[in-house]
Amino acid sequence: VVDGKPTIQNTDNYMMLVNKEYYLPAGYIPKDLVRADVEYSFGDEIVEKALMRKDAAAALEEMFQAAAAEGIELFAVSGYRSYSRQEAVFNNEVAQKGNEAAMEAVALPGQSEHQTGLTMDISSRSVNLELTQDYELTDEGRWLAENAHKYGFILRYPKGKEEITGYKFEPWHFRFVGKTYSKIIYDKNLTLEEYFELVKEV
Repeated sequence: VVDGKPTIQNTDNYMMLVNKEYYLPAGYIPKDLVRADVEYSFGDEIVEKALMRKDAAAALEEMFQAAAAEGIELFAVSGYRSYSRQEAVFNNEVAQKGNEAAMEAVALPGQSEHQTGLTMDISSRSVNLELTQDYELTDEGRWLAENAHKYGFILRYPKGKEEITGYKFEPWHFRFVGKTYSKIIYDKNLTLEEYFELVKEV
């Protein structure tokens, strides 16, 4: 517990649970951030949101290549997000929509999975490269929902699980956990929170 907040210590673990209960340290920056060799919605701009941890970036490349082979065009939109960037994003959301709506849509600084470097928001031209719940209805969104687990990713905030995750449905937000765990989570239709509850019981 740091400053009254349950704070993750083992930040190297791909299975760390970052949510509205467990924080990342404010100063945490993954050591192995790289830019994935994929198409980005913002082109070749060198910005922090282009970055992911090395293994996650490699898995993203594998997934995008597999999608392309099936005629599915994907674009990476937003990966790593520093603590200071989280503060800016959250404050901007509060200014636009109020505190309550902001809490449902945007993580408090330190509670964002994006800080892990294991997450990528993904979109496609079919939704004008936006992050929208309509993505669920597109060929690309469906392909990701059905196939991401084969490459080590999980749909982190699924529909119908909002009370468990604490966030609205986000068909664009994919989190790398590695292929072993992503298969279990997908096959059993779990959230990361439910997976840890299951493991705790065992």
